[in-house]
Amino acid sequence: MIMKWLLSASFLLTLLGCSLLENSPSASSRDDSSSSNLITSQDDVAIGETFQKTTLVEGLEHPWSMTWLPDGAMLITERGGRLRIVRNEVLEPQPIPGVPEVFAVGQGGLMDVSLHPNFPENRLIYLTYSHGNNQANRTRVARATFDGSALENLEVIFEVSQAKRGSQHFGSRIVWLPDNTMLVAIGDGGNPPIQLDGDLIRKQAQNLDSHLGKIVRLNDDGSVPQDNPFVTSANADPSIWSYGHRNIQGITLDEGNNRLWSTEHGARGGDELNLVEAGQNYGWPTVTHSREYSGGEISQERSRPGMIDPKVVWTPATAPSGLAFYTGEQFPEWKGDLFAGGLVSRDVRRIDLDAEGNVMSQESIPIGQRVRDVRQSPSGLLYVLTDQSNGQLLRLEPREL
Repeated sequence: MIMKWLLSASFLLTLLGCSLLENSPSASSRDDSSSSNLITSQDDVAIGETFQKTTLVEGLEHPWSMTWLPDGAMLITERGGRLRIVRNEVLEPQPIPGVPEVFAVGQGGLMDVSLHPNFPENRLIYLTYSHGNNQANRTRVARATFDGSALENLEVIFEVSQAKRGSQHFGSRIVWLPDNTMLVAIGDGGNPPIQLDGDLIRKQAQNLDSHLGKIVRLNDDGSVPQDNPFVTSANADPSIWSYGHRNIQGITLDEGNNRLWSTEHGARGGDELNLVEAGQNYGWPTVTHSREYSGGEISQERSRPGMIDPKVVWTPATAPSGLAFYTGEQFPEWKGDLFAGGLVSRDVRRIDLDAEGNVMSQESIPIGQRVRDVRQSPSGLLYVLTDQSNGQLLRLEPREL
């Protein structure tokens, strides 16, 4: 128990300490000429050939997220508001009852599902979803106990501070830190012409009194940890962990190196891979490689001191969704790499990292469908969900030569 506490404390101090770099001359920022080297097009990416793809389940309706139960069964969310269970690679016909009512329009609906780190003892499951209607909606986090067949004792433990209109940019992924606190990614609220308080809603990503365009850090009951980076700031929401994000739909933890990675959607191009540190500003929409969908500039700035540059910029867009850091033994040559799903690129992008977390190369694993989620299974294989009306659960395995 003492060792676990020390490891958790060390992890948090490492991440929180990174925020001190924000005011340092060595903070991660570049001028336009150097940051242009980050941009990756499809022409720069090799096609992977060391895997084989197996379809395990069909008939899922726009699946969004997946996780494994201790007995090997899988939970899968469908954006329309259903929670499904797969046992022995067979989809059970009836959804799990007890799911909250969701606003299932556009990008909204039932999104992430995650188990509490102590699930075998407390049976707690966490869901993110959009709630409300087209004129007033927001992202919520709820938790419930799961008895193996139904959700019980559902309670909302967090909701975004401001309601918005429309059906865009909810986020939202969950990742757990070693101290059993959770990080939740929240979208910026939507594209122009959507406004909030008389200005474009996307500018809320730079407003520290708003949850929009942020990653928040919560205790497992939804309360605010007292060592959050802005907890003592008078003009900031204490739950905020990082800010300046557009719409994160991939987030994963490299626990061995104390690194938190995220992928987020740009607008027209400018999708990003980021190494996320506590208290830092990731620039949106003040600095960006994205352009308006109409083709005009969002900002003429690509980088600014005090704002953290992405590790990779994808132009044209891949529409990244789902992100996994690989630690398994099934693909030894992939250990320590990231795997990012692409909705537009219709692939899984393997991102080769060196020991310091620098991106060395990328490889495309063609899927041929919109990829919504990528996860590593307890056995060390990679699983993929495709975002289709007849969505599939796929498994990636080493190719038999």
